[in-house]
Amino acid sequence: MGLSSELLIVAAFIFFFAAFIHGSIGFGFPMVATPLLALVTDIHTAIILTLIPTLLVNLASIVSEGNILHALRCHLPLALLAMAGSAIGTLALIFTNSHVFEALLGLVIIAYLLSERIKIDLSWVCIYPRLSKIFFGISAGILGGLTNVMAPILIIYSLESKHTKSEIIQASNFSFMFGKTVQLVLFSIYGKYNLSEISTSLIMLVVVSLALYIGIKIKNNINVNTYKRVLRIFLSVLAMTLIIKVVYIQA
Repeated sequence: MGLSSELLIVAAFIFFFAAFIHGSIGFGFPMVATPLLALVTDIHTAIILTLIPTLLVNLASIVSEGNILHALRCHLPLALLAMAGSAIGTLALIFTNSHVFEALLGLVIIAYLLSERIKIDLSWVCIYPRLSKIFFGISAGILGGLTNVMAPILIIYSLESKHTKSEIIQASNFSFMFGKTVQLVLFSIYGKYNLSEISTSLIMLVVVSLALYIGIKIKNNINVNTYKRVLRIFLSVLAMTLIIKVVYIQA
């Protein structure tokens, strides 16, 4: 059963908004699109609808930083670990109650918003680089498979590993792209999406491409700090709305 015409219009606005944000500040597409879509559908449908557009956003972000082959060689181990974790998270999403993961998504967004204020000693990341890569790679993948959001874990890992801005962008986008690929395969194997959902996802590529282009064009003409502040407030409200929605459903 496909989305109604009203939901298609709402989805188009959500995709445009999320892609515009991503283009203008360099991050945010899945973190904005997934919870908004989950408010009007459910997290399972939200993840399916964002699968293909997210791959486009990831690829655009990787290409924009250049040196693609070198970046792939550097970040392939982390991306493969994220892929393995994403397989675990996706299987859990397929076979368990998705409403629980809507609440988890809300909590993940809150944790991301608080991450700059919470100081945790993670000096072991540099002391044990291989162990930390395995831990953060698989953890990010599992979280991405369950909620479509890997950013908080990957950003913490990259910052503690002293990565450059370009390395952070490419490592996270490669990881997310590999995770989305295995997710697409698993959804196909278990028949968890229909032709209507994939068609909608493909159609949204037009909306996403246009919004990305506009966002990138105005990137240098906006006050990024103010913009990020507004986005953080928006994400806070969105996260609390998701949690309230789940509590209401469970009640």
